[in-house]
Amino acid sequence: MAVESRTVAPPAREGGAALRARRQAERRGSRYRRDVRWSPYAFVAPFFLFFTAFGLFPLLYTGWSSLHRVSLHDPTVMEWAGLHNYTRLLEDEFFWNALRNTFTIGVISTVPQLLMALGIAHLLNYRLRGSTFFRVAMLTPYATSVAAATLVFVLLFGRDYGMVNWALGLAGIDTIDWQNGEWSSQIAVSSIVIWRWTGYNALIYLAAMQAVPNDLYESAALDGASRWQQFRHVTIPSLRPTILFTIVVSTIGATQLFGEPLLFGGAGGEKGGASHQFQTLGLYMYEQGWFHFHLGRAAAIAWTMFLILLLIFPLYLAVARALRKSREEASR
Repeated sequence: MAVESRTVAPPAREGGAALRARRQAERRGSRYRRDVRWSPYAFVAPFFLFFTAFGLFPLLYTGWSSLHRVSLHDPTVMEWAGLHNYTRLLEDEFFWNALRNTFTIGVISTVPQLLMALGIAHLLNYRLRGSTFFRVAMLTPYATSVAAATLVFVLLFGRDYGMVNWALGLAGIDTIDWQNGEWSSQIAVSSIVIWRWTGYNALIYLAAMQAVPNDLYESAALDGASRWQQFRHVTIPSLRPTILFTIVVSTIGATQLFGEPLLFGGAGGEKGGASHQFQTLGLYMYEQGWFHFHLGRAAAIAWTMFLILLLIFPLYLAVARALRKSREEASR
């Protein structure tokens, strides 16, 4: 039986133009895949570069300096000291005084500030004429420089010609030496902080209030709740995460408080008054590093402030978890 032989024709060669088009498409596809893979890293790289240069490196270098004796006269010469700078702080009464002042000023300034911000935000949450103007006005103190605001408050709290003592005199209260008294100076410094940051926190609370669903208020109104009861049982529970956030930010700001007490003290402001009555940790660090020329001690104070914040944050996290758990149980 004869078998027919068949010849298979070779595949037709691609034309030059088609081959070039196919290769270009392959290269474009390869570039696209590389772009999809590496572009996100390129976009976030500037942040990490700046953070490493201006955040991480100074932090690590400060920690390394805190373990050495370093003088401002020759900061390149370091003598190993171990934990001597830290143990010396624990024996320094001025450190404990600065820590106590930082805590009291932080409480005096933070608690009224957040309460006032909450009340102002609640008022601005209603439809008012010129609400945009009031919101901008709330942010104006925050935009004012620390130096300008503090100098104005120095004049207001002047012992002989200050307007605060003048107003107190009309009420029959004797003249108060705001700068040299312990509690009076801390209240004066706290008032500067309150004035500058209340409007900023009020706008944060206002933004959170506007995100609360209206259905909750309508349901509460149908149940006969007054505006005050709606504020207590609807607004405040909805703002708990925001309130916790502002408390954390205010705690960080209170720990790093520097400009207001420095300028309020005038000449020799780094001491926080003649008796160090309103010297904060920031002022104490500044005094040790730039007036006593002990950069190693100043670095140890800076790291101590950082460690204090690290110890406080677990407490805030525990409170946040408890609030979240109670909210989930209430929604069931």
